[in-house]
Amino acid sequence: MYNKDLDAENNPLKNNDLKALENNDASGEKDVHVKKKSGLTGFSQIRTAAFFVAIFLCLAVVFAFSFIIPCPVRPFSRRTWSVQYDNAVGYTFLATEDVNEDNVQDVLFLFKSDNSNNVNVSCADGDFTSPCVFLSALCGTNGSTLWVSPVSDDGNIQIVQCGIHNLGGAGHSGCLIIGNSQVISAVDSKSGSILWKKPTGIANDSVVIKPVLKIPDMDEDGIDDLMIFLTIEDELHSAIFSGKTGDRIGETWRIINEKPIAYYTHITKSKAEYVLFYTDTTIKGYSINDICAMTAGKQSKLSDGKHDPEWQAQMKDFIPILSESSGKIRYLLNVPGAYYNNILVVKSEVSELLDGQKLRPLWSVNTTDILSKPALGYFKRDALSIIMEIGIGNNRKKVIIIDSKSGTLQWEIEMNVGTARQTPGVLNTGDHRSTFLFWGDFSTDFNNTMEPKENLYMFHQSQANVLMHLNSHTENIIIFGAALFERSRHACYVLITGPQMMENPGNLTVSKRRLKEDISNGTVIGLGTEEVNTEEIKNHFSRMRFSSH
Repeated sequence: MYNKDLDAENNPLKNNDLKALENNDASGEKDVHVKKKSGLTGFSQIRTAAFFVAIFLCLAVVFAFSFIIPCPVRPFSRRTWSVQYDNAVGYTFLATEDVNEDNVQDVLFLFKSDNSNNVNVSCADGDFTSPCVFLSALCGTNGSTLWVSPVSDDGNIQIVQCGIHNLGGAGHSGCLIIGNSQVISAVDSKSGSILWKKPTGIANDSVVIKPVLKIPDMDEDGIDDLMIFLTIEDELHSAIFSGKTGDRIGETWRIINEKPIAYYTHITKSKAEYVLFYTDTTIKGYSINDICAMTAGKQSKLSDGKHDPEWQAQMKDFIPILSESSGKIRYLLNVPGAYYNNILVVKSEVSELLDGQKLRPLWSVNTTDILSKPALGYFKRDALSIIMEIGIGNNRKKVIIIDSKSGTLQWEIEMNVGTARQTPGVLNTGDHRSTFLFWGDFSTDFNNTMEPKENLYMFHQSQANVLMHLNSHTENIIIFGAALFERSRHACYVLITGPQMMENPGNLTVSKRRLKEDISNGTVIGLGTEEVNTEEIKNHFSRMRFSSH
């Protein structure tokens, strides 16, 4: 067996060499270990530095957004504001739109005056004689004038319609105005400038039926076009104008030898679009696609030429829509159903809801002496209802809310009529219901011996045993409208009061009032025998949130 010690004694030099070799190996291993350790230490330092740099950058971003870059400031909105115009008359036109793009709705309206009331615009700026008609936009936050534009020297404005998107190719909405039937004009909603102004080429004695119908691009210039319906003597005609330039497209087309009151557009279950013209006693349907094709002299692109087979099966010269209830037709309303819209035929005696596809009656309700156009809202959560005002004699009326699916009565109240024949206002609330606003006089003065005044009331189903009296007015109310001036907040209503068209000029007032302000200063009216806590109810209404749904 090999003896290491003996070998060392016999070969001392070899032993020293072996030790040296062992020492060299150990030293090499140590060097490798030191190098590895040095590499790990460097990587760790880089990682630590990167970590602190990331933290620094995050803090810098937070600091910048918190202190250096200012947060957008929401415009301060006055609770109420009022603007007066001297020697003026107003029109039954009111629209809200975000004109100055501050996320707050602004007010668009018409007035006629011999000047623009101290604004640096005159009738002569529009080549009109004085007095003339002005279209104006007021800032929704404080009532300041955003712009005023003279639009016609013919006081008989037949159509003014705003919110028409991309009118004139402006990229945003505009307003269309037809005074006498000879001229049609487009106004930029953002600036008040005239986008185009063109002769209509239609008879001077024609009467234009509201509203203007927006149709697909017939002249292939990239902008949707406009169709108007008008009566010439006792004939109904259609005409198409370019939405971009205002030029006529095609010729005036005679639809029928009849003079309808108004029309209503309807979309069937198959998404085919029809226009329903109605007189006191008849409703006649026509395919919008067919009218466009006949008027423009070319095939319409509307819905790819789609027609509804069920409707077309009834087609003769038109589609007859039969309403079996008694009375004269006053309005047609769109009532959303589960899969398609139904048609509410509002009559002077009995109104009925027609199935929007089968055209058969679903329910009927007594509406003797209907006083105003009904409105849609939510009495119960997510359950659509209809509010109506019905005359019951002796200058009294009944305000009713009925279920849109069954026609059953959900709520009613009686009061004096007053003189304001305004459509009820509806504002949707955050609990998926609605507040209903309507005018009248809830008093015990059945003989109307007191000074006449208009009272605005509010009802919400969460407090079904009370009625909220918001405000009173003795001035003539030309038009009233309720709206959310900011998304899901700032519930307001706008009033235009004073003399109106065909009356002598006087003081015209445009005012905005915030609903919460009127609730705080209003009166709670108990409808039952139980005592109500006024402050608790006011606080409940003041805390109410609104919704754009």
